[in-house]
Amino acid sequence: MRIAYVTETYPPELNGVALTTERAVRFLREGGHEVQLVRPRQRAEAPRDDAQEWRALGIPIPMYPALRFGMARMGRFVEHWRDWRPHLVHVATPGPLGHAAVHAARRLGLTVTADFRTNFHHYSRYYRMGWAEPLIAACLRRFHNEASCCFVPTQALARQLRLNGFQRVEVQGRGVDTELFSPERRSDALRARWNATDPRQVVMLYVGRLAAEKNVLLALRAFQAARRLRPLTRMVVVGDGPLRARLERDFPAAEFVGPQHGEALAAHYASADLFLFPSQSETFGNVTLEALASGLAVVAIDLAAAAQHIESGVSGLLVPPDDEEAFIRTAIRAAEMGELLAPLRHAARQAALQVRWEQVLSRFEQRLAQLALQPLPGRVPHVAMA
Repeated sequence: MRIAYVTETYPPELNGVALTTERAVRFLREGGHEVQLVRPRQRAEAPRDDAQEWRALGIPIPMYPALRFGMARMGRFVEHWRDWRPHLVHVATPGPLGHAAVHAARRLGLTVTADFRTNFHHYSRYYRMGWAEPLIAACLRRFHNEASCCFVPTQALARQLRLNGFQRVEVQGRGVDTELFSPERRSDALRARWNATDPRQVVMLYVGRLAAEKNVLLALRAFQAARRLRPLTRMVVVGDGPLRARLERDFPAAEFVGPQHGEALAAHYASADLFLFPSQSETFGNVTLEALASGLAVVAIDLAAAAQHIESGVSGLLVPPDDEEAFIRTAIRAAEMGELLAPLRHAARQAALQVRWEQVLSRFEQRLAQLALQPLPGRVPHVAMA
């Protein structure tokens, strides 16, 4: 197949959407497909415009200057795709670049698929713009309903979107690299840097963007409460974002280590004991699977990836949404378990082994091929997809 893959975020940016998008593009290319990646150009990157990659103009996102959204006229997409005619256009994110791509694809009679990856409408609650939530939700609905298929990561999200008028919604799960994220990467040297040399000490971990919509403040409050009962409890925070300076000031006992990548990130996971993930805005939450694969006991809100992949009390501990006190109590209880967390951690690893990326991406590839062959009204379908 020839696939145009459009995304507003991609490495060197660090977030779940960027990393899973990179993995999908690599998998499709290794499978012999021609994939043109369309994304914003990052600061200091050279321009590029060829069959492999088109880097559109990138503009910084307010409050997240390290992230950019792309800008391109619909006409530019039409020019690109009139000769190099893709069998399918896949849009990973609903930003300006994605909107222009969808309109161009429709003008050319191309099949469009899209991902629903981020609850942007929920984010408005965390920035004192709750009044805008219905408007943002309506925009997302219009955008995704333009596609022949809207891929979502969980059954729960699929049900929610269908109830809200989203059409042609299909579940396409997420996976995890169980070789990279593994308990075998546990590092005594790293724990020593965290002043956690006593094997009975519990190290709590948070990984993710340090932003209001991630509810990271609740994880740090839970650590603070646990530390009052067990003073040797440690907390490591991996990630960056607009709240970092404030959180470092307010929680000096926590270790803020900034963004981590690859094997260093995997070692941070494996060297901790307890993963706290209090976000209620996730469509999935890749970090949950990474923590499970690393053999961590996970305390998470009963939503998204946690709800789908954790059996509470067996492979992790789930807390009802909107119950902050229950989250704190559960985190304290887990910290007090100490070495008794071992069965939970073993079951966490086993749960992650059931969702490896190869199977997930193979299903995605097969579904794209099926959709590319389905005729659109007024269009003669492509029959040769070498």
